[in-house]
Amino acid sequence: MKTKKPFQSLTILLAIIAMAFTFIQRKPVFYIIGDSTVKNGSGNSANLLQGWGSFIASYFDTTKISVQNDAIGGRSSRTFLTDGRWDKILLTLQKGDYVIMQFGHNDGGPLDDMARARGTLKGIGGDSTEIYNPIRKQKEVVHTYGWYMRKYVRDTKAAGAIPIVCSPIPRNIWKDGKVVRSPDSYSGWAKDIAVQEGVYFIDLNNIVADKYEALGADKVSAFFPGDHTHTNGEGGTLNAQIVINAIKNLKHCGLNEYLLNKRNR
Repeated sequence: MKTKKPFQSLTILLAIIAMAFTFIQRKPVFYIIGDSTVKNGSGNSANLLQGWGSFIASYFDTTKISVQNDAIGGRSSRTFLTDGRWDKILLTLQKGDYVIMQFGHNDGGPLDDMARARGTLKGIGGDSTEIYNPIRKQKEVVHTYGWYMRKYVRDTKAAGAIPIVCSPIPRNIWKDGKVVRSPDSYSGWAKDIAVQEGVYFIDLNNIVADKYEALGADKVSAFFPGDHTHTNGEGGTLNAQIVINAIKNLKHCGLNEYLLNKRNR
């Protein structure tokens, strides 16, 4: 009996591998980007604080879609970009993927302080200013909050992926029995960008505030064991449920197709 020559065996093996790859389709990826209210620390309960992004994956059929929480504490819409974190996502972002984004909690800080240098200019216009960044030790052109949010949206669309803009969740700050909201700043600006760019928008600032008010200040205070910004696991879970319900209400959003039926209630 004749035996195949080594190069023939290799050719056959490569052909089989090539055929296998034609049948293997990459799952779409649901990317989550934001600050510590989305992912606190490593995303587990080590320090009792957890953002809503840590609980999102359990609502999806992860055999059909990957959920990747790339949010990180301490970042603003500006520094998530300048850290290179967005560029890393763009290397793998593809048509059919989704990107949900929530920034704003850290954008109000100084532009060039020695501690963070993470602030952005207010508004959504084309204003910019050049600073010397003492942390990065170089000059940097700083733009408005809206400029950075618009970049995330447009980069996502350019890759053929679907952007979903969120307004930042409210802090545990109350006035006259109501949760303080931010319609005239970051929440309103996030909505303006979504409307201008024609993309999905989830008004977490108002939806979460409504839920907090229904629960009452005493109940809600238990969600914030350390400060008025960062939730514990219970608070993070509640906000994740709100995000999922909001996604379900997005008209013609294909992301709904990947939700687990048992969660579709």
